[in-house]
Amino acid sequence: MTDQTAAATEGSATPVCRRLVGRTAVITGAGSGIGLATARRLVSEGANVVCADIDEKAGKAAAEEVGGTFVQVDVTDSDQVEALFKAAYDTYGSVDVAFNNAGISPADDDSILTTGLDAWKRVQEVNLTSVYLCCKHALPYMQRQGRGSIINTASFVAVMGAATSQISYTASKGGVLSMSRELGVQFAREGIRVNALCPGPVNTPLLKELFAKDPERAARRLVHVPVGRFAEPEEIAAAVAFLASDDASFVNAAEFLVDGGIAGAYVTPV
Repeated sequence: MTDQTAAATEGSATPVCRRLVGRTAVITGAGSGIGLATARRLVSEGANVVCADIDEKAGKAAAEEVGGTFVQVDVTDSDQVEALFKAAYDTYGSVDVAFNNAGISPADDDSILTTGLDAWKRVQEVNLTSVYLCCKHALPYMQRQGRGSIINTASFVAVMGAATSQISYTASKGGVLSMSRELGVQFAREGIRVNALCPGPVNTPLLKELFAKDPERAARRLVHVPVGRFAEPEEIAAAVAFLASDDASFVNAAEFLVDGGIAGAYVTPV
């Protein structure tokens, strides 16, 4: 870890306020990476957290660490997703925040010329259909309450192209961005905000595994990040906490970029 990365992580580890006291947040993909970092952050800001993950061991460990509730869920299964939000409501009495974060980036999702239909469909189901299902089942609770914040994990690849393609991943994140925008507009006057969080590359187990197999792939991407490093999960979690809170009360239907300047760059510093 570089001094710069360490400083960034240290600076984002301790929130300066408690903006989510008494609110209930449902986080999918909470067992690791951005989801786990977000569970820690939202609890530190006072939220009740429901940690949802298909991995029972990782999800339980996350919930135990933060004092939350674990629900095992396959986010591509409508009945299981419906049960997830019901469990959150039955346990805590509200559904105030939905961080729809679960996603995959498998190695067999590559160029359109080599990516098979099965790989395409699998990524679309986990990355896009799951967000549709989570929004579908979270919204009725928020409508009854007259308030809520939905944060859907898209990506910086939803707003720009790459020659190092992961075609289904890119397409799925573009779908998440468009869907979030539409839902944000549709439900705005019911007190519900819907935003698409667009992270740059993040030092998560998913990314580390992908790049460990292909260091040249990592180096080719890193050169395009103006700040000269990948994000830490805690930095993305800080953005989620903001979007979940009343500090973001006028942020809606937005593509919320947390990408170190990638989307704004033409030539990066040497």
